[in-house]
Amino acid sequence: MKGAVMTATVSVHIVTFNSCKDIEACLEAVLQQTYPVEQIILVDNDSSDDTLERAEATRIRSGKEIVVIPNKKNVGFAPAHNQAIRLSGADYMLILNPDVILTSTYVEYLIRTMNKDREIGSASGMLVFQSHPEIIDSTGLVMNRIWRAFDRGAGEPSANWKVSGEVFGVSGAAAMYSRTMIEAISVQDQFFDDDFFAYKEDVDVAWRGRLFGFKSYYCAEAVGYHKRGWKKGNRKQQPLFIRRYSFINRYKMMYKNLSPSAWKKQLLPLLGYEIAVHAYMLLREPKVLGAWFDFRKQLPQLKEKRREIIQKLNSAK
Repeated sequence: MKGAVMTATVSVHIVTFNSCKDIEACLEAVLQQTYPVEQIILVDNDSSDDTLERAEATRIRSGKEIVVIPNKKNVGFAPAHNQAIRLSGADYMLILNPDVILTSTYVEYLIRTMNKDREIGSASGMLVFQSHPEIIDSTGLVMNRIWRAFDRGAGEPSANWKVSGEVFGVSGAAAMYSRTMIEAISVQDQFFDDDFFAYKEDVDVAWRGRLFGFKSYYCAEAVGYHKRGWKKGNRKQQPLFIRRYSFINRYKMMYKNLSPSAWKKQLLPLLGYEIAVHAYMLLREPKVLGAWFDFRKQLPQLKEKRREIIQKLNSAK
């Protein structure tokens, strides 16, 4: 690709947890980017396999610096990425899952896109499945009228998603964020909400970014291969605490980001959905509903975060 603006600096942040099968291919793809990556930061959440050894082997082979932060416990996806963000001085930061392999021009396409419009605070490319590259994993995030978020285009042919454009948000699997947006929307010095641990933290950021006037963009030319694959029917194989986070984090972001007027407009469809989903959980996964006890404990912190968001929005007007 010719004519890319090379003045903006980029760091790549990867959070690992027993990622030995994926980390070398992920790092090699980052090292082969056509756009210069100033810094690679790897935060490891106390892996019990040889993830760190394989990362070190890649560093030695490449001769490139990889900053490694070894946590002594699994602090979660969101807090670990916040650690990396605080260490970076780059203009743009790519949040990358270790099971994603980027094409060599991925970073360059996103930087070209974001440099054209400084209101774009986040961007992502076409993510397809490694095992089925003709099938879409995500082309961004969409949110329906009762505030449920989905990966746009998931399961559809990649040939149908060749047109770039604005989206609600971007998937945290391979998301580029501008420092301008990170600094503007961070709450309590957290870009991702530490209390989310994992799941929907990217949706929360996308929603907050839109509240502050930032755009999200899907760049079809930038392609990444996600190993996530088909995971239908394996929900109950996930640990209970993970299923609880996946369930309750939607309500956390609604509490923080939703205006009273929006609640009222969608009250009937929202009530209908909530009755149905809680009835299902009561019958099929009753222990997941214990997440509401955690929500109650965290309510004071949620109130503080909501208050800070409102104050920052008001001061920005």
